[in-house]
Amino acid sequence: MARPLVPALACAVLLMACQPQASLPEAPARADLSSELVRLRSAGPPKGPAGACWHRDVTPAIIETTTEQIILSPEERSPDGRVIRPATFRTATHQRIVQDREEVWLRTLCPAELTVDFIATLQRALKARGLYLLPLTGAMDAPTRAAIRRFQADRGLDSDTLSLAAARDLGIVSTDLGQL
Repeated sequence: MARPLVPALACAVLLMACQPQASLPEAPARADLSSELVRLRSAGPPKGPAGACWHRDVTPAIIETTTEQIILSPEERSPDGRVIRPATFRTATHQRIVQDREEVWLRTLCPAELTVDFIATLQRALKARGLYLLPLTGAMDAPTRAAIRRFQADRGLDSDTLSLAAARDLGIVSTDLGQL
């Protein structure tokens, strides 16, 4: 008696799989952290909101290298098409600076906010994204800084100092003034 139910049940499952599924919600857009950088003509941190903390960083120069092969002598072939002498080339390499190195400022969390609990939360958020693979320590150590750099570099900010915008993007600070 149970045997006729198995094929019918299998058909029902297959038919359900063919039905259009409700669309999944879109993943949140990645923040462009490079837009958070402040470039100043004067020395010192930017004049910002009262109590804001800033970090001075340097963006590296971007140098483009192009290499091309220049033919010195073409190949020579016999009347029947065999190569008698192969072509000779020289390699020419050119470099140009696409973007100069520059000093920039980025808004960060203030040192008082970087508690052991907060850093452990940061490590947990980075671990959830596959960027921090070690046990949670609550210490702002080299592996934590490397994970911060990987997270931010993917969003246009090449720095191992956690920016306020990255902390917001990680969901570990509120979206208002960044107070914990």
